[in-house]
Amino acid sequence: MMKPREVAKGVYLIGGAGITDPWDCLIYLIDMEELIIIDTGCGQSVERIIYNIRKLKLNPVMISTIFLTHSHIDHIGGAAYLKKRFGAKVIAHSFDSNIIEKGDREKSGAYFYGMDLEPVSVDIKIYSTQQEFSFGEEKLLSIHTPGHTPGSISIYLERDGKKIIFAQDVHGPFMELFDSNLSDWASSMRRLLSIKPDILCEGHFGIYQPYQVAKRYIESQLIEQGLPTIPSSKKIYRVSTYRTGLYCLIRPFFRNN
Repeated sequence: MMKPREVAKGVYLIGGAGITDPWDCLIYLIDMEELIIIDTGCGQSVERIIYNIRKLKLNPVMISTIFLTHSHIDHIGGAAYLKKRFGAKVIAHSFDSNIIEKGDREKSGAYFYGMDLEPVSVDIKIYSTQQEFSFGEEKLLSIHTPGHTPGSISIYLERDGKKIIFAQDVHGPFMELFDSNLSDWASSMRRLLSIKPDILCEGHFGIYQPYQVAKRYIESQLIEQGLPTIPSSKKIYRVSTYRTGLYCLIRPFFRNN
């Protein structure tokens, strides 16, 4: 197993394939006097996540908040356990919260993995395009970035003069089952590009820095979908792309870097 590591000052990668469980997304932790977790993996590795937090000489009792970037099991499966154990607040967008709270096995993709999803109540539902959250003297900004799912969000942090974006699943996949929308996704990606992040923390394919590297990655995803990297008046209809079915869900977990 790889060790958890620091991405930027007080920002850590604590989970993902090779770190916790092969089915987990990349899981991030931010130390803001209290501990903030961004996504929780599929739920089979929660004890390893806790172990990794301790390995960083941080106290998991300080976990106060869990941001769920969207409603798929590889991102939300551990939320119920962590909430129960540490009393953390769960934050997610209202458009995806019903799936999370119902433990919807189909819409969450849990059935692809042969898993059940434990429901968890969402304490704070995001309804706006942007919503700011204060932690001590710092702030996190939730940015609505729909496309992969209707309620996908990205989390923005400024620290030590660097712009850090946690933009899980920039790569998709895009499926009718998930109510994916390529037009919305393209707009979301251009919104992220307009921020000019110094560090892009993606959900499966790694961490991209500096800005030019992050920019190339996002633009490569747009190009792969046959979409312009600058705004276009052309209407894009919701489709299932060739990244469909079990293949598109399994492939990312073995390509973390």
